[in-house]
Amino acid sequence: MAGLLLGLLLLVAQSPPVPSRPADGSHGEVDNGGGGPGSLSTPGPGPVIVTATPAAATAGPNGTVQQLPQTIIIGVRKGGTRALIEMLSLHGEVAAAENEVHFFDWESHFERGLAWYLSQMPFSQPEQLTVEKTPAYFTSSKVPERIYRMNPDIKLLLILRDPTERVLSDYTQVFYNRLQKHKNYQPIEAVLVKDGEVNLEYKALGRSLYYLHMQNWLRFFPLENIHLVDGDQLIRDPLPEMKMVERFLNLTPQINASNFYFNKTKGFYCLRDHGRERCLHDSKGRAHPRVEPAILQKLYRFFHEPNRKFFELVGRTFDWN
Repeated sequence: MAGLLLGLLLLVAQSPPVPSRPADGSHGEVDNGGGGPGSLSTPGPGPVIVTATPAAATAGPNGTVQQLPQTIIIGVRKGGTRALIEMLSLHGEVAAAENEVHFFDWESHFERGLAWYLSQMPFSQPEQLTVEKTPAYFTSSKVPERIYRMNPDIKLLLILRDPTERVLSDYTQVFYNRLQKHKNYQPIEAVLVKDGEVNLEYKALGRSLYYLHMQNWLRFFPLENIHLVDGDQLIRDPLPEMKMVERFLNLTPQINASNFYFNKTKGFYCLRDHGRERCLHDSKGRAHPRVEPAILQKLYRFFHEPNRKFFELVGRTFDWN
């Protein structure tokens, strides 16, 4: 029965066919499609066309400029993307966008073109690395090709957590959002289980089927362009994970143990930057609702095979139930 349920969910969650990652590596001007200079055309049939150089922008103070990102944190939702970009911002060679831009996954933003996207980036020194993060990119079928059209050599960061824990965090966020807005909410058992089995209609489950989404990204980007950050390890011991991120991005080693301290009240690591201490927002690290052990076991069994396929796809394993 579990196999049948998984098969049904895969049919629902499977991304529509997309063209294979181009092998010619051709570069050229952006196909504006009537969108004006520096805009990206909506992906469709035909050759993939990418920008050769970033679009121009108004210079800022002290020689700063806005640059298209050389690195994007593509997800996953509730995987630890905010912690990752805050920790990465400790590095002096990194300039991070403050907000989630949602350029490649929201049509209303994408239609504004690259010039608009560039305007959302922080002012930085020319030698700095510009980073943005939008967790929804990872699970959007149209995003990989759109990012490829902008820059086929871009470096991507993907932070992942145990799929079951990620589902529970997903529910917790929605639960508190509805609570704050005085809206009705369903108990967690009602969304996780339907007719005694895993509820295939619950969208959070599909977001945790990592191998399905990863297959789509690997059609456009080689695995060496995507660094996987262990979100569970980042919570427990952030420094080793951040040193690996530094190496992947070819940054000079700067982040060190003095940048982190464990906050016993919050129960997780906070940051120390040039003597200034800061923690993530109170909305981060919230306790999950209690789930009956029998329901947790259903989730563990449900994700077992998708996790195995993901491990094979990326050539490494994670300590997930």
